[in-house]
Amino acid sequence: MNVPNVPVTGERSERRPLGRVVFIAGAAAVGGFLFGYDSSNINGAVLGIEHHFDVGGGATGLTVSSALIGSAAGAWFGGLLSDRIGRIRSMQLAAVLFLVSAIGAMFAFSVWDLGGWRAVGGVAIGIASVLGPAYIAEVAPPEYRGRLGSMQQLAIVLGIGVSALVNWCIKALAPLGPDGSHNLNGSLGGLEAWQWMLGAAAVPAVIYFVLASIIPESPHYLVSVGRREQARDVLISVEGGDEAEADAKIDGILRSQKTEARPKVRDLAGGRFGLLPIVWAGIGLAAFQQLVGINVIFYYSDTLWHSVGQNTDSLLISMVSPVINLAGTFVAIMFIDRLGRKPLLLTGSIGMVLGLGVAAVAFGNAVSVGGAITLPGVWGPVALVFANLFVLSFALSWGVILWVMLGEMFPLRIRGAALAVGTATNWVANWLVTVSFPSMSEWNLSATYWVYAAFAALSIPFVLRFIKETKGTALENVS
Repeated sequence: MNVPNVPVTGERSERRPLGRVVFIAGAAAVGGFLFGYDSSNINGAVLGIEHHFDVGGGATGLTVSSALIGSAAGAWFGGLLSDRIGRIRSMQLAAVLFLVSAIGAMFAFSVWDLGGWRAVGGVAIGIASVLGPAYIAEVAPPEYRGRLGSMQQLAIVLGIGVSALVNWCIKALAPLGPDGSHNLNGSLGGLEAWQWMLGAAAVPAVIYFVLASIIPESPHYLVSVGRREQARDVLISVEGGDEAEADAKIDGILRSQKTEARPKVRDLAGGRFGLLPIVWAGIGLAAFQQLVGINVIFYYSDTLWHSVGQNTDSLLISMVSPVINLAGTFVAIMFIDRLGRKPLLLTGSIGMVLGLGVAAVAFGNAVSVGGAITLPGVWGPVALVFANLFVLSFALSWGVILWVMLGEMFPLRIRGAALAVGTATNWVANWLVTVSFPSMSEWNLSATYWVYAAFAALSIPFVLRFIKETKGTALENVS
């Protein structure tokens, strides 16, 4: 059944309280900020954690990646939770989990205890990863939905960048160690510097809770639980118009909810290999986005640059990548509807192959001088430039486009279930890369980057063969 649209006239558009809508979307996107912040603030703390608990690469990988297991669970159940208790209460729950995770990690008494608190934060990340986009889409007026929806991805990237800045500031306050660099295990206000890095996530968690408490509930949820009067008030407050227009919108929501069947995972079955071809395409996109090793940069870059001799400035160098990531995200948002999805994906893949390949060559030239590892001559700057070329290539393509395509590439009858499978695949691939990097880099850092470069190269024929362009295609016409 078609849901009639309420016409958006120029007069009504002028009456829209746009400032309020932007504030509401921005408040919801703070969950995305915490998504980026909480998943990457471990980066600056890794060396301090290893020294404090006297653990190696294997234990470190499990600790860092434990958040990703929680994220997969949170993403899988986040939608069901928001349907049961509402979007706002789910946001508040996520904020509380972020806060508990930050405080628990700050005072962890063992590396396994720390991993547990990281997993709690991961559940919050997973909930935020599905709540933010869904809430913004339900609240935003149709003509602003795309731009407001992009605030979630921008917030994630900003969270990554701010976590790097906060970590650098905390490290700058730490006492100097024997080698003249700031010591992450030095006492700072009664705690070690790495503990403050993890505990700092409590601040945005509190802000998220406060903001989630003052924005309105989604009108779609209010209609689903029979609270029509409140839904009307919310619609008028965010879309303008009068009661008649709000009632027409509510009637449309009701009709949609009555005729809409929730897709199930079993609806994805079919084709030669157990699943529909379009589902395999979505799984491939989600997996390739992580198998190129992008989160190694955001979770381990301080350790990476320290391991190749950039000891003094390793955390400062790590701050460059989030800035480049942010710039690349803006580029993707500018051109995704002009150039299309496939051209940007292919451009990004080519750039990633180049960046990863040259970085692998540079890391292969590392030498040991007096027991310390360093990159001689020009190889240090070369590694830094091409590692960040990789980040830029990813940000202007795969970083944004995956989430856009997962939302628009599947037919309506399977969209919800296919999106859940694609998201879960992305988290699992993220976990595999994150948990394996410390041990692989200890074995051979150059070879590890060649593996990532190989996946970037494989993504090119994959996109050419299996990905259909969705630019300008109406969602109801996707088949």
